[in-house]
Amino acid sequence: MNNKIIHWFKFGSPQSFYPLAGKMLPWFVALAVILGIAGLWLGLFVAPTDATQGEGYRIIFIHVAASWMSMFLYAVMAFWAGIGLALNTRLSSMMASAIAPTGALMAFLSLWTGALWGKPMWGTWWVWDARLTSELILLFLYLGFIALQAAIDEPRRADKAGAILALVGVVNVPIIAFSVKWWNTLHQGASISMTKAPSMAVTMLWGMLLMALCLWMYSIAMTLMRVRAIILERERHSDWVKHAVE
Repeated sequence: MNNKIIHWFKFGSPQSFYPLAGKMLPWFVALAVILGIAGLWLGLFVAPTDATQGEGYRIIFIHVAASWMSMFLYAVMAFWAGIGLALNTRLSSMMASAIAPTGALMAFLSLWTGALWGKPMWGTWWVWDARLTSELILLFLYLGFIALQAAIDEPRRADKAGAILALVGVVNVPIIAFSVKWWNTLHQGASISMTKAPSMAVTMLWGMLLMALCLWMYSIAMTLMRVRAIILERERHSDWVKHAVE
């Protein structure tokens, strides 16, 4: 048992994790492509037309998945940043830095697709709705994290400053998740619940879940790709990096 624990802990170093990430990367790319094709096929061609929203509702297959991932990735980013801050582990901080750009992309996609859906449904591109506003704040938190780290030249200081911002901003995640319950909002409530049957056709549900899994696999792939680049940048003076790039 102890040998297995030690075996897994060895991947906590950048030198050991770099080749592991390289081996995992193609698998997650392939999964993202397969799940994306399946999800879009179900969402665009198989799922029935919505009785009230017509064909325009189909944008939710990207919108909902991107919204879920924007919140999930921020929580994961804050987790790794917190581990790096508390335990002073290099790879944890690198993981947080690698997640941030993809999280920002998901938040942007959530807002953009939400605006495309809102124009025909609400008659406007944007309202200062509780959920929309808190999602916009989430995008700013991602961008602030990236900008703060870029503004500090010394990586360890940049990691600590970014970790503090990430941990403070994590309070916004439950606000986004529960905003439609806590405030009077134009945004529709959740169609999927852990305690109730989903209020949508089965094909709609599966299309949405497959797209969420697609973006999850995509996010892991991009994080692995980016963390490998960060490792090479930060460890460039190490002998093992010179051999790795040869």
